[in-house]
Amino acid sequence: MDNLKPTSAFKLSAIASLVIGMGAYLIGLYNATLLLNEKGYYLIILLYSLFAAVSLQKVVRDKQQGLPISKPYTMICWVSLAIAIALLVIGLFNADMLLSEKGFFAMAYTLSLFSAITVQKNIRDMLAFKQDEDAPASPEIIE
Repeated sequence: MDNLKPTSAFKLSAIASLVIGMGAYLIGLYNATLLLNEKGYYLIILLYSLFAAVSLQKVVRDKQQGLPISKPYTMICWVSLAIAIALLVIGLFNADMLLSEKGFFAMAYTLSLFSAITVQKNIRDMLAFKQDEDAPASPEIIE
């Protein structure tokens, strides 16, 4: 298998992006003038979205590697991510916030979502790279 090992800089930037995105979202949520149940709504949307995105990335990667994946689970992953994104869009559209606050939450959410997928991809790439390193070298056939 021709697996390229992610560089340390790429892995660290993905982790930093995830921490920054989630941190900004959570700090913004803490400082927002929202009711506690509204803050809970936005927190659960973030957590649900991150789980759905990572799960979908895993399904796509497993399928790419030829591992058996059930169609219902694949559909659940796609639908879950779509629902999570739709819930955020609907919530922000109807929220009583400044447009700049809505944009802040949307951008921190997007950064977190993308970073979570990238971190998961890096983990899978590192595992595949390690498996390739650990595999015994196949002897060449001499004709």
